[in-house]
Amino acid sequence: MSNRLLNIEETAQVLKRADRILVIGCSGSGKSTLAQTLSAMFGLPYVSMDRDVFWMPGWTQRPRAEALAIVEQRVAQPRWIMDGTSPGTLPLRLPRTDLVLWMRPRRHVSLYGVISRWLRFRGRTRPEMARDCPERLTFEFLSYVWGFEKTESPEIEQKLADYGPGVPVHILRSHSHTRDLLSHLRRP
Repeated sequence: MSNRLLNIEETAQVLKRADRILVIGCSGSGKSTLAQTLSAMFGLPYVSMDRDVFWMPGWTQRPRAEALAIVEQRVAQPRWIMDGTSPGTLPLRLPRTDLVLWMRPRRHVSLYGVISRWLRFRGRTRPEMARDCPERLTFEFLSYVWGFEKTESPEIEQKLADYGPGVPVHILRSHSHTRDLLSHLRRP
């Protein structure tokens, strides 16, 4: 990866002045939780790729052209924080991004995240999902989460290099790493 990897202190400093932040990573890794926390801390408008771009009520997938038009409109805004990986939209999002926070915990952590989320919201729609999309869990989705690092990360790294070579990246490999980052941000 040709992007500059930041340490935790550098990341905290960039976050304090960033206007546009991407939070990417595997499902269940904690993207939405972190993005919403940072949105509240810094007053950045929160964009959920699942809720605001990809899904319409009743688990209906938004047509691709319409989804891309929404992404273009959102990234044109002066300030935002977006959670969601979607490598196909990174060419639109990366050129406008000040910082990428890449959630890369071990796969059992993400697997635990999606299962616990399913248990918590089973039969209901979670806040960062489109209306009338009750939480669901399938074997295909669990397989996707299990293989994410191997199947998706190479494409993400390539998109970072191709469309955001100057964008700094901070990799969060655990929930304790995320807590450490938030602790740094709360210091005066």
